[in-house]
Amino acid sequence: MTIGIPTETAPGERRVALVPESVSKLTKSGVGVLVQRGAGDAASFVDAAYEAAGASLADDVASLYDRSDVVIKVQRPSPEELERLRPGSVLVALLAPLGDAPYVERLAQRRLNALSMDAIPRITRAQSMDVLSSQANIAGYKAVLLGAAALPRFFPMLTTAAGTIAPAKVLVLGAGVAGLQAIATARRLGAVVSGYDTRAVVKEQVQSLGASFLEMDLGIDAEGVGGYAKELSAEHADKQRAFMEQHIGASDVVVTTAAVPGKRAPLLITEEAVKAMKPGSVIVDIAAETGGNCALTEPGAVVVRYGVTIIGTTNLPSSMPYHASQLYSRNVFALLQHLLKEGQLTFDYDDPITRGTTLTHDGEIVHEPTLAALAGTAA
Repeated sequence: MTIGIPTETAPGERRVALVPESVSKLTKSGVGVLVQRGAGDAASFVDAAYEAAGASLADDVASLYDRSDVVIKVQRPSPEELERLRPGSVLVALLAPLGDAPYVERLAQRRLNALSMDAIPRITRAQSMDVLSSQANIAGYKAVLLGAAALPRFFPMLTTAAGTIAPAKVLVLGAGVAGLQAIATARRLGAVVSGYDTRAVVKEQVQSLGASFLEMDLGIDAEGVGGYAKELSAEHADKQRAFMEQHIGASDVVVTTAAVPGKRAPLLITEEAVKAMKPGSVIVDIAAETGGNCALTEPGAVVVRYGVTIIGTTNLPSSMPYHASQLYSRNVFALLQHLLKEGQLTFDYDDPITRGTTLTHDGEIVHEPTLAALAGTAA
């Protein structure tokens, strides 16, 4: 069996799907690995390191796809790349099935055995494969650094000969993996930090990092499947936004991380809330890629509105490609270890990890959430 690692083609994507560390483990186990020349350059993993790990190099992507039984990518293949993939081959990538069910239909039409790294079930046995968590950690960390760089003041309290400088106030909305990392990073930089989440169960985690927890009784259980927050009703969302406005206005930096799988990001910061912030304040919207938590976020751009800098930079993990690639690669390797039997990938659909991660097999869609989404569209 040969695993192929192509260069990522999505605009701005600097990660690589497998790093030499994981390649070495695969080749030592008897699996062939083929890497497109330059695939790891943007992440600082050079061709020589792949060769030293036992991989072969392909001069172009056409040669790589022709010779690969399994293709592993970070981002989903473009339409042109899909046409290059051999029918019957295995594709592993971040395929985002819940946001685009018709794309999964195209994977089935190409008779690809497609596994989506962002569909890994959130169970204990699959923690080492959890790409969403590993990449969210990076996003939360980098978001605070972007906020600190854009803020025209210090984060920590400073006592100087010219007097004392008060610490910055940072508010983190959403206390999942990204939010908790943002809280921890802002605390390390010396800010006074508050956290908010619709799930009251995370209060202890927020406080354990030295932040205060904003409490609001929505009157419902806001925790959904897999520990994610679930989508709120319009009534509860309006109540949440009104509560947020007063706290947002008192903050120097607001980092928003709230997301619901397969849905548009919930709107947490209204235009009125932005107006209530002091000039020079900063909003970093990690959820920009799925529409943003702020009404004035422009995905992929940094804008100033009412004197507030709103950072809508997307794909934050790709801005730290070395460690983002390393963690992604370890997640992929853990999944491959789970599937490899005597040098070949095996698909046991009685296993919850295999069943939850596989989107298409032998020309059929086998991913239950995608089938449900397609049925809803047809209805």
